[in-house]
Amino acid sequence: MRILVAEDQPKMASLLKRGLESDGYAVDVAADGEEALWYGTEWEYDAIILDVGLPYRDGFDVARLLRERERWAPVLMLTVRDSLDDRVEGLDAGADDYLTKPFEFEELLARVRALTRRRPIPRPTVMEWDDLRLDPATKTVTRGSGEIDLSPKEFALLELLMANGEVVTSRTEIIDHVWDFAYDGTSNVVDVYVRYLRNKIDRPFSRDTIETVRGQGYRLRHQGA
Repeated sequence: MRILVAEDQPKMASLLKRGLESDGYAVDVAADGEEALWYGTEWEYDAIILDVGLPYRDGFDVARLLRERERWAPVLMLTVRDSLDDRVEGLDAGADDYLTKPFEFEELLARVRALTRRRPIPRPTVMEWDDLRLDPATKTVTRGSGEIDLSPKEFALLELLMANGEVVTSRTEIIDHVWDFAYDGTSNVVDVYVRYLRNKIDRPFSRDTIETVRGQGYRLRHQGA
């Protein structure tokens, strides 16, 4: 797996590079925002570790531009700032996780492992399926003119299903994306949450959007199809 580390402090960049390489990753290092944007646009990465305080372009700007250019590698933001506003700004810019300095390298490594288990999911401004709309930035879901209140897990599950559309999403893929890497997959949690989701996005609207593919998983179907 290949990781991009965007960090302007040479000592920190060197420590991250050595630590990740010792765990089996191939690592490229960018020392500023412009270089990080070039690397992230020109090459495919399994994950990007992106410091917020980069020169020329900060990490928020780099993450936002990568998403605009349809580069979907998961992004772990590093920052010395720990305010809620900063975390929200990073996540809205397209980051997948957020780690505050100083941190233990083992924690960073665990988060990178969790991120690289996920398949990158394209995140346009608004995802649409018939009259169902999901906005990843504002975390809102609407069907027709009505807004639907979903829990964070339900939202993540619907986002994954809408990203895959008519392609079958397996239970294993759902667990990898919606639950953390420590989940052992022995319960029926996926089926329970699919039922929760159907009760909110389909049944109140007399729809049947989520289809069960026996022995394989779930997919979406268009109404009337």
